[in-house]
Amino acid sequence: MKITGAIAPGVTIGTQRVTVSETAETGPAVTAGASAAAPALQSEVLQPAAQALRAMPDFDAARVAELRDLLAKGELPFDPGRLAGLIQRFHGGGRG
Repeated sequence: MKITGAIAPGVTIGTQRVTVSETAETGPAVTAGASAAAPALQSEVLQPAAQALRAMPDFDAARVAELRDLLAKGELPFDPGRLAGLIQRFHGGGRG
């Protein structure tokens, strides 16, 4: 592993920091969890994607409001047992 004083360019995707670096020996490499102080991506190919990700909201507020209204009106089926099972499975405590 080569250690230098340079900061590798990176971008935050969701809550995960992704760093893209390149060396003469290995070519491009992608690592996750780099410092949040790293500068923006320099690649002309990746810059538009990084900008689009930064422009996106964390969630679709209009869609959340729409679903909330449908639930309140009883027009959207809701199965609390299924939701509980999915939460358990997601957090590693479920069956299957």
